[in-house]
Amino acid sequence: MNKRRLGKSDIEITPIGLGCWQFSQGGNFIGRAWESLPQEAITSVVDTALKSGINWFDTAEAYGKGQSERSLAAALTTLGVKPGSVTVATKWFPFFRTARSIASTIETRIACLAPYPIDLYQIHQPVSFSPIPAQMKEMAKLVKAGKIRTVGISNFSAKQMEIAHTALASEGVTLVSNQVRFNLLDRSIERNGILATAKKLGVTIIAYSPLAQGVLSGRFHEDPSLAKKVSFMRKAVGRLGPAALERTRPLIDELRLIARAHGVSISQIALAWEVSFHEDTVVAIPGASRPAQAEQSAGALAIKLSTAEMARIDEKSRAVG
Repeated sequence: MNKRRLGKSDIEITPIGLGCWQFSQGGNFIGRAWESLPQEAITSVVDTALKSGINWFDTAEAYGKGQSERSLAAALTTLGVKPGSVTVATKWFPFFRTARSIASTIETRIACLAPYPIDLYQIHQPVSFSPIPAQMKEMAKLVKAGKIRTVGISNFSAKQMEIAHTALASEGVTLVSNQVRFNLLDRSIERNGILATAKKLGVTIIAYSPLAQGVLSGRFHEDPSLAKKVSFMRKAVGRLGPAALERTRPLIDELRLIARAHGVSISQIALAWEVSFHEDTVVAIPGASRPAQAEQSAGALAIKLSTAEMARIDEKSRAVG
């Protein structure tokens, strides 16, 4: 599986990683967005992801108040994965905190993920009580102390990304990523300057919710009643209402036609488009609650869409965006 550099760092990652929000095991309000998975199921998902070629995992302090981190580390340990042989990304939770919290909580993050090092440490949201430069100064200290390898951000606007990049550069550290929502139903980063700024700065865009909370799998269009079983939080951020599903049906129908031509699933075509349309700038972190989902996500990297197919998907996507 071809790999890409994470920003301007020397870390090489597969274009598709594994998002680990669903490993929260109901640990807190954010963690309850997903059905609680037993550790054995989590280990099976991680095992399949690794065997399918995925080499990196994205988690966060906020996912179950560290439970996702602990679950990921437990799975990797059980599978005998050597520390440093995979890339691990996690995030600091900034709500109601100052930049000082970055240093005071890093040992907890390290302990939750032990024995696996933090290759990418991200500011989860731009909502700390401290200004961005102060946060970046603290992150740079962690890099210089060898406690983390690289620095990223999440949900930062184009302007905020520029500020973070400049502040880190003044400390001799490079900003490598911005994790934002991006999928065929939400392409706002192409219009609000985030994507253009990332390309200018050499920052990797890590696309979360690449399948729009499962909407781009087509299963809710085939059986709308499935939406009733989805958590409130997922409904709030997804497009699962009857009117929304009808509005997005033309795109799903186009994805289905292309999927049939390739002999793959709708979701695989959506992921293949996501990590190809903007070349090396965008990578994606779909989640997986079952091994088959992780295998399918990784399988998308073997799909080569033609220029005509990319254009058809692009056209249908813009029509419903």
